[in-house]
Amino acid sequence: MIIEHTLVLLKPDTIQRSIIGKIVTKFEDAGLKIVAMKMLWASEDQVERHYPFDELWAKQVYEKTKKVYEESGKKFEYKDHVEHGQTIRKWLMDFLREGPILAIVLEGPHSVEIVRKMVGSTEPRQAAPGTLRGDFAVVESYALADAKKRPLRNLIHASDTVENAKREIAVWFDNKEIQKYTKELDTHF
Repeated sequence: MIIEHTLVLLKPDTIQRSIIGKIVTKFEDAGLKIVAMKMLWASEDQVERHYPFDELWAKQVYEKTKKVYEESGKKFEYKDHVEHGQTIRKWLMDFLREGPILAIVLEGPHSVEIVRKMVGSTEPRQAAPGTLRGDFAVVESYALADAKKRPLRNLIHASDTVENAKREIAVWFDNKEIQKYTKELDTHF
């Protein structure tokens, strides 16, 4: 069985709304093991390493956003994907530094996939009921975030691939901070 580690960041909006316990409980109820957890104020270096500039990502975000603007008859103010991507990246980095965050490493079979399903759609208004964003995120959309010139306030970051999980965990935790212990559920893995 493949046991994976994944990173979850409970963003400043989660901390401000006092719903940490509700969210952590959902992960534990799903059988995921917490192997590292700490509350901190993100440094500039950490957010820069967490959100490295990725030109492919920037191009995808640019094309998607530009299409939405064009379909709604609005003028899209960005000239190219690099400028737009750097703006979105800055908004994301600023948001993670807005207040304390809770960084968590979860362990379990297929943990990256399971956590992503539990978290729900990136845009809270599209998140299905029963997902963390669907149940706990306040009314939020890309349109609102764009109008306010800020990122989505969507409570949680969750690694999207095993490779990204490894890279992201290294941003927030030293290897010695990742705990190894046995739980009753481990006998089934």
